[in-house]
Amino acid sequence: MAANFVFLTLPRTHFLDLAGPNQVILEAMGFGADFEMSYCSIDKPLETSSGFPMGKLPHFSKMKMKAGDFLIIPGAETSYLTSDEFTNEKQLIEWIKTQHKNGVNICSICVGAFVLGHCGLLGGIKCTTHFKKTKDLQKLFRAADVIENILYTEQNGIYTSAGIVSGIDMMLSIVEDLKGSYFAHLVARELVVYNRRNGNQKQQSDLLEFRNHVHAGIHKVQDWLQENLYKKYKQHQLAEIANMSERNFTRIFKKETGITVNAYITILRKERIRELIKNPDISRMQIAQKCGLKSTRQLSRIISVN
Repeated sequence: MAANFVFLTLPRTHFLDLAGPNQVILEAMGFGADFEMSYCSIDKPLETSSGFPMGKLPHFSKMKMKAGDFLIIPGAETSYLTSDEFTNEKQLIEWIKTQHKNGVNICSICVGAFVLGHCGLLGGIKCTTHFKKTKDLQKLFRAADVIENILYTEQNGIYTSAGIVSGIDMMLSIVEDLKGSYFAHLVARELVVYNRRNGNQKQQSDLLEFRNHVHAGIHKVQDWLQENLYKKYKQHQLAEIANMSERNFTRIFKKETGITVNAYITILRKERIRELIKNPDISRMQIAQKCGLKSTRQLSRIISVN
């Protein structure tokens, strides 16, 4: 069943808080992810914190959400989020609380964490916000466990992110959880975000460590290897994919990634084995074949390599 991402856009929303995470999901859909997006707000005309007019969006009460969906709350002017005007939106606050009780993931971008605080969702939860506002968040919501110097957090279906651009990092992490590390890499690369950043609670995939470059030919080979790991191939064939001579290809590959082609293939195999071995219905021989290995002995050898 498709995951629905609902963006709750409040008055005086920061444009990039909305646009960055929104673009991540749009690009993921472009690569075939079974996601849906919709938008809602309170019952009044909207404009962003910079004065960009947005008109009226569907009322939040019209949204139909299910367990596993994501409610995204971009940040807005803190003066609004801490005002009586916002805290008097009792129906909205109760609606957000109900969504969480029903299993919907609640995600705040930047100072959107103040909305979660008003909803009582930060009690005992590790959370974060823009570095200039962490102390204010902790002071206002004393039961929260506000973490500084972290890009994003996740606990009990509550996601919070730090400064504006870290909302993109958090959303890429969600895409990775739903669709896998390689899929998240494709989305990041489409956004020209080559250096994936991670919250401290989750280690970065080995796969992504060696894709922090902008060489189109090498990326093309890395894509081909990822998608055809089970096939037999020779190095000159990889060089042809990169549109290079074999000698130049091996030199450029190491220059751009920091490792040899063979070392990279071993890393790909280890990552694939790590994913497949969780499936009890696949034998070790089948895993070996899916990774381009001839025997379970080769499989065991790769698993044992640090």
